[in-house]
Amino acid sequence: MLKIGVLGAGHLGKIHLKLVQQSKEYELVGFYDPDTKAAEVLSATLGYPFFNSIDTLIEASEVIDIVTPTVSHFELAQKVIRKGRHVFIEKPITNTLEEAQSLLALAYEFGVKGQVGHVERFNPAFKAVKEHINNPMFIETHRLAEFNPRGTDVPVVLDLMIHDIDIILSVVHSEVKEIHASGIAVISSSPDIANARLLFENGCVANLTASRISMKNMRKSRFFQKDAYISVDFLTKTSEVVRMKDAPKEIGPFDMVLQNAEGIKKQIYFEKPEVTDNNAILEELETFAVAIKNNSTPVVSLKQGTKALEIALQIINSF
Repeated sequence: MLKIGVLGAGHLGKIHLKLVQQSKEYELVGFYDPDTKAAEVLSATLGYPFFNSIDTLIEASEVIDIVTPTVSHFELAQKVIRKGRHVFIEKPITNTLEEAQSLLALAYEFGVKGQVGHVERFNPAFKAVKEHINNPMFIETHRLAEFNPRGTDVPVVLDLMIHDIDIILSVVHSEVKEIHASGIAVISSSPDIANARLLFENGCVANLTASRISMKNMRKSRFFQKDAYISVDFLTKTSEVVRMKDAPKEIGPFDMVLQNAEGIKKQIYFEKPEVTDNNAILEELETFAVAIKNNSTPVVSLKQGTKALEIALQIINSF
C-alpha cells in the first residue's frame, strides 16, 4: 500500500479522507489543513491523524492528495514534486497555464507522476459508452447547477464547464482551432453562466453550456457521429446508444425505419449499455495508485489536465 497524505479538509477533502481510509491501495498517513481548530475536531471525531506542518506530512508520505482551493495548487504541488512525491491534484490543475506548464516540467525533472481530478472520466455512465464514441462530429453538453457559494471564487468555466472540456478532449483526437464564447456574471464577480463553441481542426464542433444559478441540476452530454447518437447523463448515471443501419429487406411490424428523399431506408436500433455502479472519486484515486505501481500513464495525466485548463482559459479570455 502507498502511504498517502491529504492537503485540505474542506467539503471535498473530507470525502477524500474517508475514501482513502477505505481504499485497499493506500495507507492514510494523515492530513493538513490551515484551520487548526476545525482540523483538530475532525481528527478527534473521525481519527484521521492531523499534521500541523505541510512539510512533515510530505516527508511521511509517498503520495500527496491536494484538495485545496485552486489558487494554492501550484505552490503546494511544486513543493510536493520537489520532495520526489507523487501528486494527485483536484481540478483545475492550477490557477494559470504558466503554473501548470511549470508543474509538468518539474514532474519530468523529478521523475514523479501526477494525476488531475477530472472525476467525470470515471463516471460509470461515461465509462459504459466511451468505446462507442468514435470520431464524433457534433457534441452538445449542458452542466447546470443550483447556486452554491462554494466554488464561486473562480468563473463557472473553471468550476463546472472544465469537466466537459476534459471529456470532449478525451474523445476528440484533434486540435481546437477556433473558440467562440460568452459569459455573464449574475450573482458572483465572475461569470456564472457561460456558453462556448469549440471548432476542431477535423471539423468536429462542440457546444458547451454551464450555469451555477439554475433552478435544477443537469449534467448531460450528447455525441453525434456517423450512424450513431450517444447520450450520457452524468447526474443519473445512465447512457444510451442509438444506431442507424441499412434497413433489412423484410421490415418487421415493430422495426423503426426512416426513409430519406432518395429512398434510402435506415433502421434505428436502441442500445442501453450496462452501467456498473462505482464510486468515481475512489476509482480515480485508486487508478492513480495503480499507475504509480505499474509505472504507467495516469488516466488523467498532468499534461491532459493542463490542456483542459488551456482551453478553459481561452474560453474565459474570449468572453
